[in-house]
Amino acid sequence: MDDQLQDSVQDSVVEFQSVFERLVENPLFVKGVVALVGVVILYVIGRIIRRSVGRYIRDDKSRYRARKAISFGIFLVVLLFLSVVFSDRIGGLTVAFGVAGAGIAFALQEVIVSVAGWVAISFGDIYKTGDRVRLAGVVGDVIDISVIRTTLMECGDWVNGDLYNGRVVRIANSFVFKEPIFNYSGDFPFLWDEVTIPIRYGCDIDDVRSLLARSADEVVGDFARSALQVWSDIQRKYLVESAGVVPMITIRPDENWITFTVRYVVDFKRRRSVKDQLFTAILGRIERSEGRVSIASASQEITLMPGSRVDLKGDTS
Repeated sequence: MDDQLQDSVQDSVVEFQSVFERLVENPLFVKGVVALVGVVILYVIGRIIRRSVGRYIRDDKSRYRARKAISFGIFLVVLLFLSVVFSDRIGGLTVAFGVAGAGIAFALQEVIVSVAGWVAISFGDIYKTGDRVRLAGVVGDVIDISVIRTTLMECGDWVNGDLYNGRVVRIANSFVFKEPIFNYSGDFPFLWDEVTIPIRYGCDIDDVRSLLARSADEVVGDFARSALQVWSDIQRKYLVESAGVVPMITIRPDENWITFTVRYVVDFKRRRSVKDQLFTAILGRIERSEGRVSIASASQEITLMPGSRVDLKGDTS
């Protein structure tokens, strides 16, 4: 019994050695092993380089771009390495690759369009990480751009103003060819915004204008001066007319009050906080105006028609 078991084991070993020798003699197997080992080594090298980037680059944007460049570079090196290893096999597989490529292109057409969208985003200056955009109906800050998807940190929805709501949204890059893209920061990282103040009739209009102008210059004056230089650069790049970036005050008379509107430019990420500061500055100056300027409120006038009678509760006369 032991002799039979020993003979069986020896036969298995001999068979395994024979199969292994045939595999080793097969050039395709050897190339496959070399390719696998090479890809693993390149992947490990890429991970080490990506981790070391954080120790030498402190700026968040530069570190993010460096890591993306390293990942893309390792991907290209892997492709080049595989093409060198299997260079003698590529010519014979041309027809097979053509047929397989046609089927893959049809099945993965959305993925292919997304890759094309990534190329357009990367080289077309459509948007970049850190920009605030509206893409596919979603408003948010771009926090990552991969080959297939763009990742946004969403703003708004159930949260008022331009604040994060906590949702991370991933959108296929193919949308850049299908829908309009609204870039809130892009070449001009400012937005125009307005505040309206109802002022009672009888107040001195010049005093109100002066009060609003001082408040606007105090809160948003620096934004206006920065935006003026940026807008000059845009005029050299695009065919666009000059725009008023200094605070502008306009009035509109209504039935119950005069509506004053202050139009100004503000950093695209500080719209809500700046509006709060501007309202606070305006209301503070109105309170210190000693009654010369006062805010209007809605009022109603009740007119009794001739022959009407109003019965007061408790009146027994």
